[in-house]
Parts: sequence; structure tokens; C-alpha cells
Amino acid sequence: MAAIAETPAPLAARDRDVRNRALVRGWLYLVLVALVALVMVGGATRMTGSGLSITEWQPIHGVIPPLNAAEWQEEFTKYQQIPQFQQLNRDMTLGEFKGIFWWEWSHRLLARGIGFLVAIPLVFFWLTGRLERRMKPRLVGLLALGGLQGAIGWWMVASGLTERVSVSQYRLATHLTMACVIIVAVTYMARAVATYSQEAASRGIQRFSGILVAMVLVQIYLGGLVAGLHAGLTYNTWPLMDGAIIPGDLFVIEPAWRNLFENPKTVQFIHRMFAYTVFLVVLWHALALTRALPGSTHARRAWVLFGLVAVQAAIGVGTLLMQAPIDVALTHQFVAMVVLIFATAHWRGTKGAYPLPHAVEIRS
Repeated sequence: MAAIAETPAPLAARDRDVRNRALVRGWLYLVLVALVALVMVGGATRMTGSGLSITEWQPIHGVIPPLNAAEWQEEFTKYQQIPQFQQLNRDMTLGEFKGIFWWEWSHRLLARGIGFLVAIPLVFFWLTGRLERRMKPRLVGLLALGGLQGAIGWWMVASGLTERVSVSQYRLATHLTMACVIIVAVTYMARAVATYSQEAASRGIQRFSGILVAMVLVQIYLGGLVAGLHAGLTYNTWPLMDGAIIPGDLFVIEPAWRNLFENPKTVQFIHRMFAYTVFLVVLWHALALTRALPGSTHARRAWVLFGLVAVQAAIGVGTLLMQAPIDVALTHQFVAMVVLIFATAHWRGTKGAYPLPHAVEIRS
């Protein structure tokens, strides 16, 4: 029978592995904080109507904002050519334009900064031998996802520059969900090199915990559709919607499938119903783990996750009833990120950490 033992390995090598893991984990936590900040700035950019204020994608030159009156006027003139200005903001002054410009510029600058925050330490850790072999392709993939997310961001903005006065809800939801996928990846990798006192749970529990993460991602995608359609500004009652549990006129657009993405009433209804589903499934998961693994870390994490989901549900109802004021709506978005991160940490925790590179196999 084979067993893994860490102590017979050279203590110096083992200690070095532990220190390296702590450094990599700290770096990934820092990236995670920056990603959440980026999502929040993106949410504020959307809610202040600032997302179309920069009408060009200049990954390098765009770092430098307008520096004089002529450059500001040039940017404002570009904005005046798009439908959002012509149909909604014809009375906007240059001073008001600067207000929305800085939101979008800050969002893009923060995104670029995160690229460097990933790339530079990645090169350093790689060259100094601090990265474990299994982490290397995952971290390169993370960097690639960041580049893809930048392209998706411009694809989203471009949808609002010619015919629409806002961006496509399809592209907005895709951009938000990809950001959340990156957050999941960073959280998963950080927790993979953490230290756990509890042994791994069964494969069934691991798989179900992963399903919970997928469900939270789906709910966030639906939230992106709600935001893109401004669907949270209508039917501001709860628990009834338009006077009923299941309102009418959910499938008035042809073909019927388009209602799932383009009918504000239908999209809000689905977002509500899936929120109830997530709430009940997470509750069932916590109860099941309490029965299967009473007193375990896994069960305790499941109850914390349920508590977070309950708080998020309450904030969601409040956001709806108050017709989505920016502070409450951004709180709802922030707690969604917290739920997603904790759900991912719980999922990874059910698997336990990666074995240390210098653990040795002994036979007994």
C-alpha cells in the first residue's frame, strides 16, 4: 500500500515549497482584489452612462488621457458623432463629458494595470523557480483570458457606437461573465496552494460544489442581461411581478427564444426564478453536508455560503424595490462577487490542496 509522506522529504526543500506557495497565493489574492475592483468600476461606468465616452480602442496610446483643451475637444467631438449623444445627450457640455470620460478611462487603465500585475510577477516567479509545474500552463492561460477579455470589452463597446444608444445586452452579459470566469480561475488557483486541515470530501460532494459555482455564474449572466436591458427599472414589486407570481406577456416576441434575452419582463422573471433556485439548492447542499460530514470544515463553509446567498437575495430584493439606485445596485454587484469567490473557494476546499512537490512516496 502506497502513502504520501511529506516529512521524509528534505526539510529545506519542503519549507521552500511552503514559502513559495505563500508568495504565489499572496500574489493571486492581490490580483483577485484588483479584479473585483475592476468589476465594480465597470459597474459604475455602466450605471453612470459612461461606457461609450471613449469611441476608439487604443491599447497603448489610450493610456494617456487628453492633456489640453484641444485634445479634450477632439475627444468630445468624437463622442458627439455617436447615437448616444445625438439621441440622449445633445445638451451635454464639455465639462459633463469629462465626468463620464474619466469613468471609462479609469476602467480601461485598471484593466491594463491588472495585465501587468499578472504578467510581471508571473515572469519573475517562473524564472526564479517559484512556480510548480502544474501551475505554469494555468497561469499562462489566465493571462490569455485577460487578453480575450480586453477584446470582448471593445466588442461590447463597439455595439453601441453606430446604431444603438447603449451597448448590446448580449455583449454586456458576456463581458461580465468572462470577468467572473477569470475571478473563478484566480480563486481556484490561489486556494489550490492553500493549507487545509480537513481531508478532501467525496467526489460527489466535489462535483456538486462545482455545480454551485456554475449556477452562480449563470445567475450573474442573467444579471448582466437585466442590466443591459435596464430591466430592473420596471416591475418594482416583490414577491409579485406585474401583480402575479407568473406574469403574462412573457413570450410576446417572435421567435419565442428571443424573449429569454430581449424581453425585459421575461429576463427579469427568469433572474428572479433562478435566484430562488440557487437559494434552495445552496440550502439543500448545506443541510446535506451537515448530515454527511457533521462538524466538518466543508459543512461550515456550506453554511457560510448559504448565509452569503441569503444576504445577496435580500439586497437583490431591495435593489428591485428601490428601482436600482447606484449605491444599492453596486452593493448587489459586489456581494455577487463575494458569493462567487466563496463558492469557488468552497469547491476547491472540498478537493484539498495540491500535494507539495517535494512530498515523497513511501511504501508500507
